[in-house]
Amino acid sequence: MSGFLYRLGGSAAAHPWRTISAWVLVAAVAFALAGSFGGTPQDDYDVPGARAQAGIEMLRDHAPAAAGASAQVVVHDPTGRPLSEDLLAAMRADLSGMDHVSAVLPPRVSADSDTALVTVQYDVPVTHPDLAGETGPLEEAVAPAVDAGLQVELGGELPGSATAEMDGRGELIGVVVALLLLVIAFGSVVGSGLPVVIALVGLGVGTAGIGLLAAAADVSTAAPTVATMVGLGVGIDYALLLVTRHVEHLRQGYGVREAAARAAATAGRSVVFASATVLVSLMGLRLAGLPVYSSFGFATAIAVVAVMAAALTLVPALSGLAGQRLLPRKIRRQRPVREREPFTARWAAMVGRRPLPWALAAVLLMLTLAAPTLAMRTWPQDASSQSQDMTTRQAYDLVAEEFGAGANGPFTVVVDREQVSDERVASMAAELGEHPGVAAVSPAQVSPDGAIVVVEAQPEYGPTDERTGALVEQLRTDVLPRGAELTGMTPLFADIADMLAERIWLVIGFVVGVSVLLLAMVFRSVVVPLKAAVMNLLSIGAAYGVVTAAFQWGWATDLLGLDHAMPVSSWVPILMFAILFGLSMDYEVFLLSRIREDWQATGDARGSVVRGLSATGRVISAAAAIMVAVFLGFATEADVVVKMLGFGMAVAIALDATVVRMVLVPATMAMLGHRNWWLPGWLDRLLPHVDAEVSVDGPAVPTPEPVAGDDEARVPAGV
Repeated sequence: MSGFLYRLGGSAAAHPWRTISAWVLVAAVAFALAGSFGGTPQDDYDVPGARAQAGIEMLRDHAPAAAGASAQVVVHDPTGRPLSEDLLAAMRADLSGMDHVSAVLPPRVSADSDTALVTVQYDVPVTHPDLAGETGPLEEAVAPAVDAGLQVELGGELPGSATAEMDGRGELIGVVVALLLLVIAFGSVVGSGLPVVIALVGLGVGTAGIGLLAAAADVSTAAPTVATMVGLGVGIDYALLLVTRHVEHLRQGYGVREAAARAAATAGRSVVFASATVLVSLMGLRLAGLPVYSSFGFATAIAVVAVMAAALTLVPALSGLAGQRLLPRKIRRQRPVREREPFTARWAAMVGRRPLPWALAAVLLMLTLAAPTLAMRTWPQDASSQSQDMTTRQAYDLVAEEFGAGANGPFTVVVDREQVSDERVASMAAELGEHPGVAAVSPAQVSPDGAIVVVEAQPEYGPTDERTGALVEQLRTDVLPRGAELTGMTPLFADIADMLAERIWLVIGFVVGVSVLLLAMVFRSVVVPLKAAVMNLLSIGAAYGVVTAAFQWGWATDLLGLDHAMPVSSWVPILMFAILFGLSMDYEVFLLSRIREDWQATGDARGSVVRGLSATGRVISAAAAIMVAVFLGFATEADVVVKMLGFGMAVAIALDATVVRMVLVPATMAMLGHRNWWLPGWLDRLLPHVDAEVSVDGPAVPTPEPVAGDDEARVPAGV
């Protein structure tokens, strides 16, 4: 692979306009294909294996009108006067005239008559292209009530699918902060702009690829956001690593083309392997068992592959155009530059002198931060977690205030009449009404074909109340006979929370196992990959703890733009783990490659740690700071799941780049010495040989062919 990457980098640097033209053509073709054949992201709310899904399928087969999407229209008179029946009747008529509406249920009026809840039922699911995110018809139908001075809010499935849209603020914040950090790190405006430009180009092509994926499979509406978040971060990191190595070779006296070729053969190999570890982690999302996770994995994988390809080809091409301008001005003008020992080298030496206390302190800190994870409660997010200025949140609050918290998450009992007699249905309904935690039970309704009976039950608790999950389990175990299924959005959420809590261990086992195997192949060690896995788990565990304290305990809700504490979204832990484990392995590969390279050359186990951290500390710190900035940018978005992901991943990367890379890695490697690289002979023979970075043979100061922007000036070696 090194030979191929060496030739690729040298060719791209020698013919930069040819490479850039190829990327322009690739981007044009990708966008043309996406525009002509691409699809639109669409959520798939089905959850195979969930008990609530069985009830949904029964409704679809025998009562399609009750199985489709729904919307709630909440009408409230702020003055407290009773609502006009004529106005409500006219509004129902307007609602009934909308496309795909199968029924508009009679208004449920509050005890003081100043609030009415009108439920609209559709004959297609909320993911149908005619419905998803389209609240225009609803807004037009309720406009007369709004004009009459009434407060009208929209809630339920359909309005919920149209709120909290991304406004691009996260990407903008991440890019701006990344540019500032790169200017500080490089001391060169040209050098700082390259990684960002390359990441954006790769991300653009990846976005087109996600559009094509959406034409062939269901892609969650949130998947492109997650793919953008990860793709932007790793794209800048990969380009930064390559540019840094390229500049390093320039400072050693190599010509532009040779420096680009060597950077591609060394750092480029690390980029390929690092992206492979990210892809392995993303593929582990399929084991979560939910289609939405597969779409997250595939969409993000497309973005990662695109930015990796852009980094491997466009970095040497643009470096060829930039020539010596990537170097700071003082070096280009051959002014004396005072070389100082890097802070990371002094820090690694200090930690290495007394590694045990440093290691114990770091582990204690990480375990303390991870402790709240033991109290983490997961639940899919609903309208109660949204901003107070959203109509869905206002509808949720009005319903809870006027009709009870449980009215926002009613249960639906679907009974098969072939298995359960009508007498047993009646007794079951009576038991439901008397069961603790159930506020009310509606009369039984027989489906049009007479095959099933449907009973609605309103719990006393809201959907996110920690007692709700237990109530679902109690009703299924103690009240419902065989042939009856408890379904609805809230029971489905309870099933999702339970399923993901169980499946996360399968995802963790797969991702950790395959990643350890890959690292063992690369670094020819048993200790290094196992230690890396443990440290990554510490980083992720600490991030879980901080997220739990920030959101569930409410310690940072004001800071994050939220008005109350809430459980951690069920979607977040598995997504965070899969993404973060791969990203942490990126930094592990970058650092350990240099340490192993030095150890093989010198045999000095402790000194190689100091020199390896010295060589990579600056670029890893800069890359981590950029990644943190990108993720924190996404934490400013309105969507709570994206906010949790952005905040949690920023915390994990910050801890990984500081506590793990700056303390735990040098401390543990100093204590273990040469034992870091122990590998049994039998395992050495079994494992294929794969190097993350290798030396490139060639003259010390080769004479390159002229390339655009290369004035053939060489900086004396050692400057």
